[in-house]
Amino acid sequence: MKTRVGFGFDVHRLVEGRELWLGGIRIDHSRGLLGHSDADVLIHALCDALLGAANMRDIGFHFPDTDGEYKGIDSKILLRKTVELIREKGYAIGNTDITLCAERPKLNPHIPAMQHCLAECMGIDPDDISIKATTTEQLGFTGREEGMAAYAVVLIEQP
Repeated sequence: MKTRVGFGFDVHRLVEGRELWLGGIRIDHSRGLLGHSDADVLIHALCDALLGAANMRDIGFHFPDTDGEYKGIDSKILLRKTVELIREKGYAIGNTDITLCAERPKLNPHIPAMQHCLAECMGIDPDDISIKATTTEQLGFTGREEGMAAYAVVLIEQP
């Protein structure tokens, strides 16, 4: 069996007038993330990790922000398409470990819903999706609440 690991990272700016989508679910907050799509920073990092593990470049290559087809798109659609791409190459998802960096809102209460949403999109067990939330202790752009960041690691396998 061939086993591969991928790493993904993404950031988006927080702005007024946008909904906040993280891990495929809408979270009530005074600001949302700015982006060409719904700007779900968690899913974008996860897609990059999956694509990287399969040596298939990155999310911007497959779903460019210069293409109007992806304007305002639900990132869950991008995740499903990403999973389809790696499966077409013969890979199955083992597990993923994701860290979200944000000062507010408190994300821990939303983690189980995120896990279930992502599991449905990826066709895997929620127990194979680890999501952690942390702050940066008011340091940097996330600490100043200018944006959010996400890091993802995935393991994929090819029989």
